[in-house]
Amino acid sequence: MEFSNYLPVLLIIIMAVVFGVVNLLASGLLGPKRSGEVKNSTYESGMNPIGTARKRFNIRFYILAMTFLVFDIEIIFLYPWAVDFTQLEQGSSEAALFLGRILFFLGTSIVAYIYAWKKGVFDWD
Repeated sequence: MEFSNYLPVLLIIIMAVVFGVVNLLASGLLGPKRSGEVKNSTYESGMNPIGTARKRFNIRFYILAMTFLVFDIEIIFLYPWAVDFTQLEQGSSEAALFLGRILFFLGTSIVAYIYAWKKGVFDWD
């Protein structure tokens, strides 16, 4: 196995590490060094934090996040399928099998989405 094939990957890793170190050093050397009561206070999206951090959140936030993750994972599965599908011979039985599998996958995902919608998972009322 030739290590020259891995040279571009090694170069990108080195560039990323150097970029991160240079940015950290530059911000430490060139950045402002003032501190005070206001500077050291907690800052939360432009507003002063009110109440405790241990507040309970509505379950809808978690359900929506999980739904997002499901569809995100679906996209991750679609990419390698699309790459492999373009390499198959057009009209072959293997291409039809690949197409059938992805249509089944997308169909079950659509049915699950409709089921969640009918159950009111996406309602914020």
